[in-house]
Amino acid sequence: MNNFEIFNETKEKIEELNTLEGLLDYALKYLKIDNAEFNIIIIDNEEIHEMNKKYRGVDRETDVITFALEDHKDIEFEDVRILGDVYISIDKARSQAEEYGHSLKRELSFLAVHGLLHLLGYDHMKKEDEKIMFDLQDKILDSYGIKREVI
Repeated sequence: MNNFEIFNETKEKIEELNTLEGLLDYALKYLKIDNAEFNIIIIDNEEIHEMNKKYRGVDRETDVITFALEDHKDIEFEDVRILGDVYISIDKARSQAEEYGHSLKRELSFLAVHGLLHLLGYDHMKKEDEKIMFDLQDKILDSYGIKREVI
């Protein structure tokens, strides 16, 4: 049984978050994962900038940061995979949706699946790994019905 929560840590109401629960359930089934726990946390640019600087040494905002507990091999749980946390900047998601010409729903969905894949150990540091990860997230989003439409 998978268990995840979506937290909106901003002061605004974000209707597009309603899509994420069904999408993440679908993504976990698609990936054949049935024993995971994780969180999606929506924050603003200021907060993600601070996190990016503190934990990655990068002095700017970013769209998504993940803290994957399975990266720490000394942490083990029985019967459940405690994956970690995905932080998404709503401000960056909005600007990227506008830049790429698609909806905020599509951008938040992309970032949530992208973050989930990072929690599961996928990476895009090497070209071949990037192709695997990006192909997988495109397949999940497309098969769920969240296409790369231009608005």
